Amino acid sequence: MDEIPVLVVEDEPLILLDLETALEEAGFRVIGVTTAEAAIKAFDEAPVSSLITDIRLGPGKNGWQLARDLRGVNPAIPVIYISGDGAPYWSAEGVPESIMISKPFAIPQIITALSILLNRQHPTRPGDEVA
Repeated sequence: MDEIPVLVVEDEPLILLDLETALEEAGFRVIGVTTAEAAIKAFDEAPVSSLITDIRLGPGKNGWQLARDLRGVNPAIPVIYISGDGAPYWSAEGVPESIMISKPFAIPQIITALSILLNRQHPTRPGDEVA
């Protein structure tokens, strides 16, 4: 069974490429985009399992606004914020039960955070087989 893709929004192409590559190597399917508007379009076109977004995305909506918009449609979507300067605002601007990871980050931090949020959403029940 194919996994539902992770939506990754990052306006810096090299960081986006690194995230896409690492997440795919970790077994995730990735939809990578560079703007909030492209993210909303991708979200509207196909289901996604979670959102990883930078805070500053250039002109248009920022990552805070994007996550609130997506949570308005899917209140349970896991959200990870990545930013070089957004951490002080996370408690006021971020959506509940999200994770904030400051840049620079190590890719395993992203994968671990994503796994934690997805496992909270779909906990393993006793008797479930783990592959």
